[in-house]
Amino acid sequence: MVDPNFIEVNEITGYWSFLASIDWNDPWLIALIAVHVLTTVTTLMTRNNTNFQIFLFLILLSAAYCSESINEFAAAKWKSFSKQQYFDSNGLFISTVFSIPILLNCMLIIGAWMYNSLQIMVTLKRAQLLQQVKRNKQEKNSEPTKEVKSDHEKSD
Repeated sequence: MVDPNFIEVNEITGYWSFLASIDWNDPWLIALIAVHVLTTVTTLMTRNNTNFQIFLFLILLSAAYCSESINEFAAAKWKSFSKQQYFDSNGLFISTVFSIPILLNCMLIIGAWMYNSLQIMVTLKRAQLLQQVKRNKQEKNSEPTKEVKSDHEKSD
């Protein structure tokens, strides 16, 4: 018996029809989405912990790098965890559900690093300007006061 929600490969004409053909109720896909949500929450919660974010960034990039191998393994073992064979040789499915969310998290981490760097640069520049103002005040106070003669005194 054929599943009524089953879409033939030749019926997929674009990316949106491809996304519509995915059975998002498959338990392993729900778990994968939960992992991506958890990763994003972890990324946001640890945005001020640079050491942890470096570790997370490297783990995420390693996972994205291994996506081709993961795709090949999943293509060979799909019957043990999935209702349908999604893992094509081009890697469209693994890129969509695995690599893109990972790379978006990496971009979020880089954005947090850039924001933190900007905040540090602003703080540093403010401190430099305050120190320069103090130095200028000290130089003004330490200079001997020059008496300016008025026009009447010059003519005398």
